[in-house]
Amino acid sequence: MVREVVEPELWYNDVFRERTMYTRVAIAGVIAIFCSACASEQPETVASNTSIIVDGSRIVQADQEPGNWLTHGRTYSEQRFSPLDQINIDNVANLGVEWSYDTGNDRGHESTPIVADGRLYLTASWSVVHALDAATGDLLWTFDPEVSGAVGRMACCDVVNRGVALWKGRVYVAALDGRLIALDANTGTPDWAVQTTDPTRPYTITGAPRVINDKVIIGNGGAEYGVRGYVTAYDAETGDQVWRFYTVPGDPSQPFEHPELETAAATWTGEWWEIGGGGTAWDSMAYDPELNLLYVGVGNGSPWTRQHRSPDGGDNLYLSSIIALEPDTGQLAWHYQTTPGDNWDYTATQHIILADLEINGRLRQVLMQAPKNGFFYVIDRGTGELLSAEKYVTVNWASHVDLETGRPVELPDGHYDEQPRVVLPSPSGGHNWHPMSFSPETGLVYIPAIESPFHYALDENFEYNAAGWNIGIDLNRYAELLFQMPAPPSQGFLKAWDPVTQREVWSVEHPGAFNGGILSTAGNLVFQGSSDGRFVAYTADAGEKVWELPVNIGIVAPPISYELAGEQYIAVLAGWGGNVIVGMDAGLSAASHYENLGRLLVFKLDGRGTVPVVPTKAAPFLLPAPRLEYTEVELRGHHVYHQVCAVCHGILGVSSGVTSDLRVVSSRTLDAFDGIVRGGAFVDRGMPDFSELLSSEDVEAVHAYLSKREAEDRAGQ
Repeated sequence: MVREVVEPELWYNDVFRERTMYTRVAIAGVIAIFCSACASEQPETVASNTSIIVDGSRIVQADQEPGNWLTHGRTYSEQRFSPLDQINIDNVANLGVEWSYDTGNDRGHESTPIVADGRLYLTASWSVVHALDAATGDLLWTFDPEVSGAVGRMACCDVVNRGVALWKGRVYVAALDGRLIALDANTGTPDWAVQTTDPTRPYTITGAPRVINDKVIIGNGGAEYGVRGYVTAYDAETGDQVWRFYTVPGDPSQPFEHPELETAAATWTGEWWEIGGGGTAWDSMAYDPELNLLYVGVGNGSPWTRQHRSPDGGDNLYLSSIIALEPDTGQLAWHYQTTPGDNWDYTATQHIILADLEINGRLRQVLMQAPKNGFFYVIDRGTGELLSAEKYVTVNWASHVDLETGRPVELPDGHYDEQPRVVLPSPSGGHNWHPMSFSPETGLVYIPAIESPFHYALDENFEYNAAGWNIGIDLNRYAELLFQMPAPPSQGFLKAWDPVTQREVWSVEHPGAFNGGILSTAGNLVFQGSSDGRFVAYTADAGEKVWELPVNIGIVAPPISYELAGEQYIAVLAGWGGNVIVGMDAGLSAASHYENLGRLLVFKLDGRGTVPVVPTKAAPFLLPAPRLEYTEVELRGHHVYHQVCAVCHGILGVSSGVTSDLRVVSSRTLDAFDGIVRGGAFVDRGMPDFSELLSSEDVEAVHAYLSKREAEDRAGQ
């Protein structure tokens, strides 16, 4: 159907000018889901009985069919580069929307669409799979794994999903609750499902599976809650487990599951296994078919603080590491640890790219990563040898990486065991999960980079909490330190990085910090969406903006490109959310001002469609204001809120826009508020029952605190 075109107001220019550090203080996570599906009426669809056969041979030879996007990064190398050049710098000004599709979910959307033989497969929040006609946007089928809303509480960084894998007539999706599900690609009917995690433990899965040699590979998340990480391979035909590689050792009094763990255990101290140790592999993978090596990024420790996790020190293998595994057996070939003894949530789960680069006159098979810790790494992917590492954002926790030892040289400014410190990068990193892209034509890597500080303060009274976050950081003090220790505001950039010379070639600053993943193309173009609701094209060689379309929905997902009937398409999934956990873009995101719809936007030259209208939010966003005097009850509410609620709803009650802004929700009666928090009234919307953690007196205090926060912020407007 034809939709009205409304030119969105460029509201973000004014908000950007008003930015203060206080607009950056909202930790986002879990609350309601309100669905309102809106699918376009389009002519004919692809035949539903057409067999979609994607296998290893097709993926290895993906460049022979550049019109498809067969796997997560288009190829096993995860370069996210499209050889298509019909859309280029000379005609990109004519790019327009061809069609759009609304998922019906209003939480974070992080999926990379998969396109094969005229069909497009994507996931929305809550792990719902949608199959569409890639030419028209007609819905072919949907599959809802019906994840319980209560599971949202265990998702540190929103109820997101990053996509599916396609293999020999099946679509594979990993659900938030830990299930791996094989669907018939034609019908969406489940063929098999397997529980990959212990359902009694707070595991979640948000990452996309990969399929290699008829094995479906998947990791998991949950390190903030206290779990032990691992990667597992399942038989693609039957769902039977083939192998499992644990990323951290378990109880050393018990037999080790594989020999590498005995070596790893020597790098830990204390009783880390009591709460799991962490090390979840929740996102990045890449595969080299020639070397037959699978590369996996490993995450942070549980808790973040090494003083609590491993009190007598140690590197804590394989936390914050890249591991190279033999995909047929799960045997470790080599590892490289980016942040030994990680103390800052500096995961190495960020996007891994494989490429062949000439370095010092020699062609090297390399692996590239820009993990959270702020250093860009170039590593020999056959041996794990570090070739170079340089800062790509501001870093004050380490001076440099020693190329002889491969270890970062830590600085006193990064140590917060005795006093709080403002450290850069923050736990959000210099780069988070949002995929980079490498163009073999320019030789540049395009990084959705972040410049963000964080007020680290050790929680000296830390005790494991089975029902909440276990990070070892005092979030109560964090809220206070925002006022006591001024820090620069967080900023987002698109950076073009030369991996050979290890230098920035060009950079574009964004109004907000958390922006979309990257696509580069042979048309000398780089595409990226932004938190403030724009989709933009830049020249790949110089970073000149050549096209922009305001869509009024924040974008964190990466774009793709495909071709049908001789026409090139660009597709991107809008719907802001995910890991916006340190106040990223509060007040600056489109989600702070407009309804946060989940919407796939598909573009081509002279597109005939329109951008559907996005409703504005009923309540205006409140900028944080100076604090008033607090009563004893309000102070107690401040404490309880930051211990339990801030992880999801934001420091000082300031939401980033994805979850409910509780400064406004506090206007509900106390009885209604208690019914939500302790009565489970909104469990089906992703807001669990907290009655086992909070008393009625706790809820009353939190309600009083949030009411005061609303009053003081309204007074400051």
